[in-house]
Amino acid sequence: MATRPGLLPGRRPGMRAQHRIPGNTRMVATSQRLTPRNWKQHEDRIMRLFYSKTSPYSRKVRLVIHEKGLQNTIISVACNPFDEVPELEAANPLGKVPTLILDDGSSLYDSPVICAYLDSLTPGRLIPESGRERWNVLRWEALCDGVVDATYNIVMERRRDTQEQSAGWIEQWKTQVIRTLNHIEATIDMLPSQVTLAQLALGTALGYLEFRLPDLDWRSRCPALAAWYGDFSVRDTMQHTLPK
Repeated sequence: MATRPGLLPGRRPGMRAQHRIPGNTRMVATSQRLTPRNWKQHEDRIMRLFYSKTSPYSRKVRLVIHEKGLQNTIISVACNPFDEVPELEAANPLGKVPTLILDDGSSLYDSPVICAYLDSLTPGRLIPESGRERWNVLRWEALCDGVVDATYNIVMERRRDTQEQSAGWIEQWKTQVIRTLNHIEATIDMLPSQVTLAQLALGTALGYLEFRLPDLDWRSRCPALAAWYGDFSVRDTMQHTLPK
């Protein structure tokens, strides 16, 4: 599921470099170094990803990009959807990240759709093409995205004025997170043996929990899950996509 990332209104993520997109006079931030040689090599199949560095849904997509080795076919455009981003809004009327603009100018959203599309571009599938294995991976993705949804809701509710916050809703979302983590703790051995979108979605959800709700202390509740995350979080792709 895609949504507006947990950013304070008016805050922009840091930008590394700026490059002019051919046919576009506006300068955009990118997370990769582009050279004339790169443009010539990939100009017929370049795509653009609008993302936020703190959005967990964006991170899941970026993990797929790096796991699939698609960095040279995508320009990553860092933005803050809480601001007006005309190009993003033209591509996605919801104005949400992540949004992927394809090489033909059409666009894809939200994160499950983008991940499935990117996975289809090269061999070594992160989502099995058929059978029980496929539905198992997609179920894991939905479960982990649900943890992200509830976490995001808590974060945004806490940012409201104190007198406007709903303690009841916060408690309900927290209960959803804890109940789901307990379920994952009990079924962690059922994860696919090789890395799939299931692991990427789970790593994203746990990383977002640590980033936004450190007070939840989920590690002490779920030692097996904590051990799994300790091993998976040092993966190069996880380190490269850490929220900032």
